[in-house]
Amino acid sequence: MDALALDLTAALPDAQLRKAMSGVEVVVNTVGIFLESGQQTFDAVHVNGPRAVFEAARAANVRRWVQLSALGADAESPLPYFASKGRMDAILRDGDGDGHVAGSRSQPEVAIVKPSLVFAPEGASTRWFAQLASLPLTPLPGHGRHAVQPVHLDDLVDALVSLVESPEVPRVLHAVGPQSLPMRDYLQVFKRAMATGRAFVAIPMRLLRRIAAVAPRIGRLPVDADALSMLEAGSTADAAPFQRWLGLPARGAAAFIGHDTAGRMRRDAVLAWTVPVMRLALTAMWIATAVVSLWVYPRDLSLAMLAQVGLHGGAAVAALWAGALADVALGLGMLLARIRTAVYALQLLLVAAYTAIITVWLPVQWAHPFGPVLKNVPLLAMILALLMLDRTHGPDRR
Repeated sequence: MDALALDLTAALPDAQLRKAMSGVEVVVNTVGIFLESGQQTFDAVHVNGPRAVFEAARAANVRRWVQLSALGADAESPLPYFASKGRMDAILRDGDGDGHVAGSRSQPEVAIVKPSLVFAPEGASTRWFAQLASLPLTPLPGHGRHAVQPVHLDDLVDALVSLVESPEVPRVLHAVGPQSLPMRDYLQVFKRAMATGRAFVAIPMRLLRRIAAVAPRIGRLPVDADALSMLEAGSTADAAPFQRWLGLPARGAAAFIGHDTAGRMRRDAVLAWTVPVMRLALTAMWIATAVVSLWVYPRDLSLAMLAQVGLHGGAAVAALWAGALADVALGLGMLLARIRTAVYALQLLLVAAYTAIITVWLPVQWAHPFGPVLKNVPLLAMILALLMLDRTHGPDRR
């Protein structure tokens, strides 16, 4: 059949949905978000949109619906993510308020899969754990004692395939790894595989909650109040039913990261935080340079150096201010993603121009014991690297 692209946040056309479901035997719903953004709300993506598709599937006499929910999903949960997942589970399990009940002739057979943390090298949560583990000093919420029971994506997919193909399916299946472990041990799996040391630092939960409280005013920070609550609630279940369903032992966390995967994961994780750090360092350098030029370094010494390149009086003062303002502009421009690529190019040109002018008119600076001009060489290399690595540039542009 042809593929059908759907926007679950918009009103879905019933006729088109029913036509698309014609001849379909099984629907597997894996749609989900962890953070709301614009029209992508939990209710829209987890409840309203899937319910419309489910109604169309029921009208088309689809035989089975496999729902990817979440361990901890509960319609009564105070956490919006879990509550929305739980509401859709309830619709599938108990009916939708229109008299349709699971098990009736018009109701597809339903299997609800509730996974714990899913390890997937390209998944957002896995990339975030890898970034934490790649830090020289990995932060631990609390003392890292909160229990998790991660399941490998391949095992989860194998389970979903079995739920599609098997003649009978369980109503609910908790998809978890073979053993639970504290968050510290899970992060240690990443650190060991990526060879990033063993150093941790405990971050008090009280402090994390305060940071999470102000996070919405600052922007999208990796600390979220709901995520902290989910972490404190734990994410574990009896592993035996999932093992029986798979028919073979599920992968333990220690076997998640192979050698080839570890190298790629380490590279991506390190770049994920070093690129922003380098950006901030450049921003601070350009702005601080302007401040030092105008108000810290003795004005007469600056004018004396400008005189050596042929600038005197008002022209020298104007050049001093122009250079400082350019530095400020290049520093602040780093904060604007849309123009950052152009800012990098301008920085390269300006540093190269400064270096050329100094080389011609102030060559003695190359022999300065603190190496102020020599440091332009690694600075140029750093800017060039950021130009090629920044997500607003090249094939990774977003």
